[in-house]
Amino acid sequence: MSQRFSVAGKRVLITGASSGFGAHFAIALAEEGADVVLAARRVEKLEATAEAVLALGREATVVPMDVSDHASVEAAFAQMPAVDVVVNNAGVSHEGPTDELSEEDWDRVVDTNLKGVWAVSKFAIQQWRRDGRPGSLINIASILGLRVGGRVAPYTASKAAVVQLTKSLALDFARYNIRCNAICPGYVETDINRDFFNSPLAEKMLKRIPYRRLGQIDELVGIANGVCQRSMPVTGIRRLQEFCRGDVWACGQPSAFPHPLKFAILSTSEFLK
Repeated sequence: MSQRFSVAGKRVLITGASSGFGAHFAIALAEEGADVVLAARRVEKLEATAEAVLALGREATVVPMDVSDHASVEAAFAQMPAVDVVVNNAGVSHEGPTDELSEEDWDRVVDTNLKGVWAVSKFAIQQWRRDGRPGSLINIASILGLRVGGRVAPYTASKAAVVQLTKSLALDFARYNIRCNAICPGYVETDINRDFFNSPLAEKMLKRIPYRRLGQIDELVGIANGVCQRSMPVTGIRRLQEFCRGDVWACGQPSAFPHPLKFAILSTSEFLK
């Protein structure tokens, strides 16, 4: 792999690393030469991912972190080694009519998906600025942060807010050589949505996808790896771009994009002029 896409020798913090996107990102980045810090509420669930990383000859540090708890995030940063890249991946969802949601349901989703991204980003930025080092934040948002989805109001609201938070962080900290991007995956099956994609409603939705299938986590790897690179410019993408199997496609209407995977990299040139 060319140096442009090398993460060799970097240390990457991944939240929500016990399963789904997080575990997959950790292993994929380790395969490319990165050391990883794995964070989740229950560290015992991180053991399998850590073992897989160690088997690749890379370092794996495990830290307990509840991203919805500001004090827990602060404590985790106090005990972990310095990192070069942060992947804000931890997320939850709740499906149901908005008028039937409890306050606890709403707070659980928003506190994890939005407050958690803010808290982790905050302490990472403080570390980079204190040490005078560059850094890269990668926020895992969702296609539902860009377009509406039914019966998942707290999820769509939180992911839309992550998109705007990403732009704000990028604008505020570009001068310190700290980059912030968001990846908005499309319909990819994970633990968080597996039950939904087995429902009759999901069957109807899949019929509208030309490939008639969900995306696979493997198809995210090239994108996440590329965004980790310092060589991917903070000012290089003027508009929303969609990604398919690691290729860059010109921005267009989602309906014109003939692939089940829709990824959006939100970069920051338009906010830095």
